[in-house]
Amino acid sequence: MSDSVNGTAPDAPLLSVQDLHVSYPTSGFRSPPVKILNGVSLDICRHETVGLVGESGSGKTTLGRALLGLAPVTGGRVLFEGRDISALSRADRRRGAKDLQVVFQDPYSSLNPAMTIEDILTEPLLAGGEKAGRDVVRRLLEQVHLPRDAGRRLAREFSGGQRQRIAIARALALDPKLVVCDEPTSALDMSTQAKILTLFKEIQETTGVAYLFITHDLAVVRVISHRIAVMLHGEIVELGSAAQITEDPQHAYTQRLLMAAPVADPVAQQARRAERRRLLERQAERHDEVVEATS
Repeated sequence: MSDSVNGTAPDAPLLSVQDLHVSYPTSGFRSPPVKILNGVSLDICRHETVGLVGESGSGKTTLGRALLGLAPVTGGRVLFEGRDISALSRADRRRGAKDLQVVFQDPYSSLNPAMTIEDILTEPLLAGGEKAGRDVVRRLLEQVHLPRDAGRRLAREFSGGQRQRIAIARALALDPKLVVCDEPTSALDMSTQAKILTLFKEIQETTGVAYLFITHDLAVVRVISHRIAVMLHGEIVELGSAAQITEDPQHAYTQRLLMAAPVADPVAQQARRAERRRLLERQAERHDEVVEATS
């Protein structure tokens, strides 16, 4: 459990990813499919935030898309409240989408700039057969700390941080049990990032929603997560509490991620870079030792 996140998560998983595989076909004749996820297993409990961290190309976004039915599951299962949702048709997934929502990375592209905020927030409600009055819009706006009268304005009139608040409000409209957050702060400046992270934590405390928080930034997941999973080449290579992963990582890849993360203190940053170089040199030595022993 992260020191910065209050409360504990129940033992029963809300979502259970079991030996998940995702592959995409290639255009070349007789070429084998490209493996993106290779046997990923991960549980998320109710009211819990699991941070999923890794560099670009590690497979973390593909995992989020697979949970949402946007990437083809070629092996394994995704259980949501014990039900295998990876085997559902797209129509069935849409009908059951109320409990599983998403906040995307770019608040500028994820919202229609020509739509009013009221239309944006009521769209998922109407699609789900729910009531969608102005009182609901005002409640959602208050929940993300935006003015109650903002519903009549267009999305293009808001800043990046405000648009991300609107995107969060849209994800919360159907009272989901789990929200997949795909790099929701990476397009924002550091001050706005901090405000959005605080907002995510406030919402979790009041609603009990669980998050899968996808990012490349270990500093971000340390702030918001109960547990952190580290992905490399389509596999989870380390999983533990936020404190353990960010203070005492065991896997060499996690250690490199931590060493590469920027810090405000120049002296500490220089020491971190030196430690990273030492780790890389040691790994190269071990590789040479293995090659020499097997040659």
